[in-house]
Amino acid sequence: MPPLAVVSLGLDLIGIERLKAVLEKRGERFLERVFTPAERRYCEGRAHPATHFAGRFAVKEAVMKALGTGWARGVRWRDIEVRRAPGGAPDLVLHGRTAEITRGRAIERFHITITHDGGDRGGGGGGGDRPLVSLPRSIANNPPH
Repeated sequence: MPPLAVVSLGLDLIGIERLKAVLEKRGERFLERVFTPAERRYCEGRAHPATHFAGRFAVKEAVMKALGTGWARGVRWRDIEVRRAPGGAPDLVLHGRTAEITRGRAIERFHITITHDGGDRGGGGGGGDRPLVSLPRSIANNPPH
């Protein structure tokens, strides 16, 4: 198999306490605008939901940076969906205009990572032009106390 060619890379970091404050202030409106129903079910089912929402938010920001679009060009928060099978690594599913832009840039797959340290949660995404090649990943399964 040919080596992975990384087309683009994005990285984002968000303070968990900052996201908690947004959740308290904007609540349901923010959740509906940013997260898919599946993402909400996953995060709300965890002991520390804000930690998991923060990780997904960071990945969404990182993907927008990797695509070079920001929130523009029809890219919507909910078009970038982070999924995770039980016991598995997080994976990315793109929808709508975000998926179209990704295909137009010959990106076949995003490789994502979610991690946290203390009160910060980070996410990264790299788009490659070869499928089924994994980059090293770091996932923190124990939320901060």
